[in-house]
Amino acid sequence: MSIGIFTDKKQQPSQDDVLVMIGSQVPLWQGLIQFIRENYPSDEDFKFLYGKKYGWAWRFRIRGQLLTSLFPTAGGFTAQVNLSPEAVEQALAMQPGKNVQDAIARANPYPEGRWLFI
Repeated sequence: MSIGIFTDKKQQPSQDDVLVMIGSQVPLWQGLIQFIRENYPSDEDFKFLYGKKYGWAWRFRIRGQLLTSLFPTAGGFTAQVNLSPEAVEQALAMQPGKNVQDAIARANPYPEGRWLFI
């Protein structure tokens, strides 16, 4: 099972393709992108990431570090958030709700941190 719906590297979806696939969640998609643009000085691009398991995603990077990637899905999207080991500690110190704690616990640890998929 893939994270995103567009998994053919040779077939980059158009913006219209993405919006049609996201469907009723387009306002949430657009609102999140607007929030990121207004609050984080990031570079963004639409890129095929990590192979067929993930697919095409709208990616936001700050000084070369990934902030988030948004993967279109059927009727919505998946947001990938990368937390460094320090950010994981800070997040858990805030005593987040059970859903956030579970997402952090489920995320595979990598040297650069944990990848959360929401």
